[in-house]
Amino acid sequence: VQLQASGGGLVQAGGSLRLSCAASGRYIRVISNNALGWFRQAPGKEREFVTSISWRGDSTSYADFVKGRFIISRDNAKNTVYLQMNSLKPEDTAVYYCAVSRYSSVTTRLDSYNYWGHGTLVTVSS
Repeated sequence: VQLQASGGGLVQAGGSLRLSCAASGRYIRVISNNALGWFRQAPGKEREFVTSISWRGDSTSYADFVKGRFIISRDNAKNTVYLQMNSLKPEDTAVYYCAVSRYSSVTTRLDSYNYWGHGTLVTVSS
């Protein structure tokens, strides 16, 4: 399974961006049965959980620092997961990674995810 994230860029504080992550590959059907997640890694920091969505899209989990600002969604017909980011802050600057979980329900643990995209850079200026 290959994951291709896109939609990153430079935005001013208070602005919005929408990230997309499309899956492809031989075992792509596994995507529809598994939870998907977004993580981020800022310079000099460890990769951290941002949000996760269950396989049916009926359950989500968010890190406290994005609650009320970010929205995760998925389109299983397109094998794509999205991250709508609103009210962006300079501290949201990071490389954002999409990932596929081994499980169908939401999970915040980094080691629960076994497929990772290459990441897309989000830079928020003050």
